[in-house]
Amino acid sequence: MTNEVRGKFMDQTADTDIVIVAPRLPEAAGEAAYSAYEIDPVVLETATRLDEALRSAPGVSTFRRNDSAAANPTIQGLSIRASAPSGAGRALVTLDGQPLNDPFGGWVIWGAVPLETIARATVLRGAGAGPYGAGALTGAVQLQERREPGAVLSLEGGERGYVRAAGIGEARNEAWSLMLAGTAQAEDGWIPVRDGRGAADTPLWSDSIAGVARAEWRDAGRVLSLRLGGYSESRGAGLAGAESVSDGASLSLTLASPEGPFAWRVQTWAMASDLYNASVAVAPDRSTTTPANEQYETPALGFGGNAAVRWSGDAHGLELGADVRAADGETRERFAFAGGQFTRSRVAGGRTLTAGVYVEGWREAGDWLFTGGVRADLTRTWDASRIERLILTGAPTLQVFPEDAETIAPTARFGLRRDFGDLYLRGATYAGFRPPTLNELHRPFRVGNDVTEANAALEAERIAGADLGVGGAHDAWAWDVGLFATRLEDAIVNVTLGAGPGVFPPGVFVPAGGAYRQRQNAGVIEAFGLEAQAHGDWSARLSWRAALNLTDAAFDSGPLSGLRPAQSPEWSASGGVEWRFTETTMLAASVIFESARFEDDLNLRQLSAATVLDLRAEQRLADGVIAFAALDNALDAAIETAETADGVESFGPPRSFRIGVVLRQ
Repeated sequence: MTNEVRGKFMDQTADTDIVIVAPRLPEAAGEAAYSAYEIDPVVLETATRLDEALRSAPGVSTFRRNDSAAANPTIQGLSIRASAPSGAGRALVTLDGQPLNDPFGGWVIWGAVPLETIARATVLRGAGAGPYGAGALTGAVQLQERREPGAVLSLEGGERGYVRAAGIGEARNEAWSLMLAGTAQAEDGWIPVRDGRGAADTPLWSDSIAGVARAEWRDAGRVLSLRLGGYSESRGAGLAGAESVSDGASLSLTLASPEGPFAWRVQTWAMASDLYNASVAVAPDRSTTTPANEQYETPALGFGGNAAVRWSGDAHGLELGADVRAADGETRERFAFAGGQFTRSRVAGGRTLTAGVYVEGWREAGDWLFTGGVRADLTRTWDASRIERLILTGAPTLQVFPEDAETIAPTARFGLRRDFGDLYLRGATYAGFRPPTLNELHRPFRVGNDVTEANAALEAERIAGADLGVGGAHDAWAWDVGLFATRLEDAIVNVTLGAGPGVFPPGVFVPAGGAYRQRQNAGVIEAFGLEAQAHGDWSARLSWRAALNLTDAAFDSGPLSGLRPAQSPEWSASGGVEWRFTETTMLAASVIFESARFEDDLNLRQLSAATVLDLRAEQRLADGVIAFAALDNALDAAIETAETADGVESFGPPRSFRIGVVLRQ
């Protein structure tokens, strides 16, 4: 990997070669010992949303199968290796070093990042001790923002009222650069319920807009970068009266000197987010809905910083770093609907802090590479409360003030690699942790008739694991095959404790057909798996890629002992072919397969296996002008995304046709 992009800038007198230095440290040599998956550039260029592109890496998924245009924001957390997905996510996502995980819930608002701004996406598998730290429990996703002069405009439309417009432009000279980008997307959506559908079932519609502005100054190998981003998304939940609205903004300031034997980076950032989320109860015949909960505000603020300094020699290097992340947020809700109105209110939230320091080093000795590092984090939760009142009188019905908590978490990772000409062997062992989010600690939630309670006593999840892999690179292709084993302790899981109708602590009513759950540290999840990937070129015009993941995961202790974690498929695979059969025409096909997964923690409801085939054709009409046509889910596969306690199934989008044009300058 390199942190330089070279381009041409035409001034009024002459051509000038300009070296663009990005505000991040280049990839350390020691990273070659760990398991990683590079998202294909063609996938990044042709996907409509970032999470859609990331799912081309087998074992990488959000909590449910729907993409972020249709999925509720609270289930958009990303997990890696399919051992135990969660709504909060068990992977850390960064953009040029800035964390993108929401300060309140840990999920990622994927629509906040215009895909046109992303130059590279790398999935790092395994716990991210060292520079990644807290939150990188099953791995991390490193995103690198585009730094390239010129402009790109994309316009497309399709079935079910789908429209999308996106643009990015960057201007620069030897010292300054300015990038502006934005995207807007809307879709009328589809009704997810097929069998047993009633008047209460409505389309999963969505509207979203996002924008980014970035200014950078460069001098003598140093770069100062200021980035501002914002987004707003609205979507229906597939039931009359159920919808969500999420808004947010982020700001980062980075100063770096990434070149030479002595390199450093300092970054500070802030994120603000808010969420409106209305949920409903469904009548047994699905003819009507009744308001169940109105989360009218979820103001949250996250802020922090990170710094690193690196010394590099011809065959060795050492990096020292530190980072801090703080979050302050609460949920403000109305619930207990009776007599045509909500009768109770809830305000719950608190503050969290995670701060860590690390040291990592690597050394090359002939064909051997040795790398490793240690890290220590301090996590703290404080100033927490949950207060529920009668709306009419203001009288409190529940007042909970959880005790402050503090934990010190040491972690580490070590790896080695041995090259044998075109082949290599690699091995690694690691430990990581993830503290619970404010959402998991303090916010109950409802989906249809199912109710899940928060748990302010949750402890951090911890993982230990090991990888062993072999791979190679040849003139026309490259491959990698690896085995992994992990042990996840104190896994935070929604545990089923009863079924409706009934009243459960602390006075929660669950209607008939619903389940009552609580977030708990549900014990140990042991996972063993295989992952393989390959890509190459059959000719100058025909390229291919293939990858698969096998994860055998089960609870080894706790209330769910012997069961498979919910939403964890055993098998997943992806593949793609791009054929440029003329200088101006390209055909592409991509496929993603996923085996069956369980909807619930008790393994009583199973979601069927799914295979999705996407087709795309591109035609260059003139220099810088490309027209395309795409057929998503070309085989019209039934992609089961959810199943309620009373057996009602929901499905993902059916086959959809869209066309568009891309203009480049």
